[in-house]
Amino acid sequence: MLNITVLPVTAFKQNCTLVVCDQTKQAALTDPGGDIEYIKQHLTASGATLTKILLTHGHLDHCAAARVIADAYNVPIEGPHIADDFWIQQLPSHSEHYDMPHWGTFSPNRWLNSGDTVQIGNTVLEVIHCPGHTPGHVVFFAKEQRIAWVGDVIFAGSIGRTDFPRGVHADLIHSIRHKLFPLGDDIEFYCGHGDNSTFGRERLSNPHVADHLFKSLKI
Repeated sequence: MLNITVLPVTAFKQNCTLVVCDQTKQAALTDPGGDIEYIKQHLTASGATLTKILLTHGHLDHCAAARVIADAYNVPIEGPHIADDFWIQQLPSHSEHYDMPHWGTFSPNRWLNSGDTVQIGNTVLEVIHCPGHTPGHVVFFAKEQRIAWVGDVIFAGSIGRTDFPRGVHADLIHSIRHKLFPLGDDIEFYCGHGDNSTFGRERLSNPHVADHLFKSLKI
């Protein structure tokens, strides 16, 4: 089983999560965008051993603190897809623009593609490349636990923005409806901002991607 703690970080209240395997006490951090000491305090309190950092995409509120934390704990960074490298290389300028702390650029230890897997203790997560919000966005899916970490692809009642450079609305809709929704209505997802939801709930009521909006379009 996985024990999951949501840690909102940065002025954007981005949902970093501390994910701990109950059996092994090995842990991963997803999308540590900032507030390093706050994250460290929760990691210490958990009693778990950090083994990796997982990134869904390259926006600063999701990844700006990744290298500092990885170096502090001597752990690898896995993700996102290499198509988001251009975002990571712009971290200093974007951090300055938003008046946020920045720690330079970095390259993950491992770029991820659809079909790859990552492991947290005894739990294997499947990697799904879901472009649209950014070209290199990935989603992490724990099939047995029926949980997904979707970053900024989809939210409770909304979807990710596509007005940033290299965002593509049609790709985002395709990622949600053809890659995420087929995983199952029961899948609970942790998103980058706001509350959890399920794919089934969003198929019924999300004003951007609900099933009833696409009945005649086959999308």
